[in-house]
Amino acid sequence: MASITQTAVPASSLASEGMPLKIRLARAQARNRRRAFLLVLPLLLFVTLTFVLPIGQMLQRSLYHDGFSAAAPSLGQWFSENPEDIRPDEAGFAALAADLRYMKEQNLAGAAGTRINYNVPGSRSLFTSAARKADDLEAPYRDAILGLDQKWDDPRIWVAMREASSPWTSDFYLTALDIQRGADGTLERVDEHSRVYLALYGKTFLLSGVITVICLVLAFPIAHLLATLPMGKANLLMILVLLPFWTSLLVRTTSWIVLLQGQGVLNSLLVSAGIIGEDGRLALINNQTGTIIVMVHILLPFMVLPIYSVMRVIPPAYARAARSLGATSWTTFRRIYAPQTLPGIGAGVLLVFILAVGYYITPALVGGADGQLFSNQIQFHMTRSNWSQAAALAAMLLAGVLVLYWLYDRLIGIDKLKLG
Repeated sequence: MASITQTAVPASSLASEGMPLKIRLARAQARNRRRAFLLVLPLLLFVTLTFVLPIGQMLQRSLYHDGFSAAAPSLGQWFSENPEDIRPDEAGFAALAADLRYMKEQNLAGAAGTRINYNVPGSRSLFTSAARKADDLEAPYRDAILGLDQKWDDPRIWVAMREASSPWTSDFYLTALDIQRGADGTLERVDEHSRVYLALYGKTFLLSGVITVICLVLAFPIAHLLATLPMGKANLLMILVLLPFWTSLLVRTTSWIVLLQGQGVLNSLLVSAGIIGEDGRLALINNQTGTIIVMVHILLPFMVLPIYSVMRVIPPAYARAARSLGATSWTTFRRIYAPQTLPGIGAGVLLVFILAVGYYITPALVGGADGQLFSNQIQFHMTRSNWSQAAALAAMLLAGVLVLYWLYDRLIGIDKLKLG
C-alpha cells in the first residue's frame, strides 16, 4: 500500500489563499508602489539636494539677514520696547553706545554698517568710525555720539536700524520694487532717477518675448523642412541646426562680437559693397540690438527641435485629404496642419522664453549698458557680496516665470507639451 506524503504549507500562504481577492490586490498594489518609490528614490534625493534645497535657501536668504541684528542686541531690545518711537531718546543712544562697544570688541562694525548701508548709502563708514571711538563715549550719550558725527541724528538711519534689528526683513524685496522707507518709516517710491529694478524687470520680459517671437518665425520653416525633406538632406540640415551645441557658448558670443562691432566683418562688408558709408557704420554691439541678435542665434535650436518633433509625426495624408475635399493650401495649413503643431510651438516658446529670461553671460558681453537684463543685476549683487539682494531679485524672476508657466498651463495645458 502506497504511503501518502503530506507537504507542509506555510501558514502565511494558507492565510493569503483565504483572503478576499480585493485585499490581495490591494496588498499587491501597495508592494508595487513601494518598489516604484524605491526606484525613484535616488532621483528624488538628487533633485532635493541640487534643486529644492538651493531654491529654499535662496528664498530664505532673501528674507533673512542678521548682519545688524547679531551685532546690536541692545538696540534690538530698545526697539522692541519702543516700537512707535521714531526719534531716539537718551536710552536709545545709550543702547547704541553699548552696541558700538560690542561691535568694536567682536569686530562687527563693518558687517553692521554694511547691512544699514543697503538702505542708507554711506552708513558703513559711519559705523566703523564710531566703533573705533566707542570706548571714549560717556553720558550723556546723545551728545557724545552726535559729537562724533551729526549723521547719527538722521531719522533714516534709525528707521533702517529699526527694520534691521530683526534678522527677518522685507527690505530687500522693497529695494527690488524700487520702494524705500521714508524718514517717518512709511513706504515711498525711490527717486525717479534711481528706479532701476522694475524697469529692468519689464525690459527683460519684453526682450525675452521679442527673442522668442523671432526664434519662432525662424524655426517654423526650418522645422518644416526637416520634417519634409528626404532623409539625407534632412540629416544634413539637422547637423547644421545642432552645430552650435558643439561650440562653447563663450566662443560663439565672442565670434559675434568680431562680426558685429563697428570695425567688424559685417560693417566692413556693407562699406565695401557701398551700402553704407564709412561714417555710417551700424551700431550692432553693446546695445539691445546686439543682445537680440546673439541670443536668437544661441536659442534658435531650442525652438527648432520641439517643433520638429511634432511635425515629423503629422501624417501627410491629412493635407492631401483636405485638398481633395476642396481646401486651398492656406486653408489646409491654417485649419489642418498648424493646429497639430501647437504642442511643439508651445514647448519651444516656453523653453526659449525661460532660457532667455535667465541669460546673463551673453548680455554682459554684447549688450553693454543698454542691453543688460535682470539677471545681470543678480550677478552684480552676488559678486558684490549682497547675496540677500541677489536672492530677492532671483525670487522675483522665479515668480515671474512661474506665473507665465501657470498661464501656459491654463491656456494650453502642460500635458500637451511635446519636447521630443
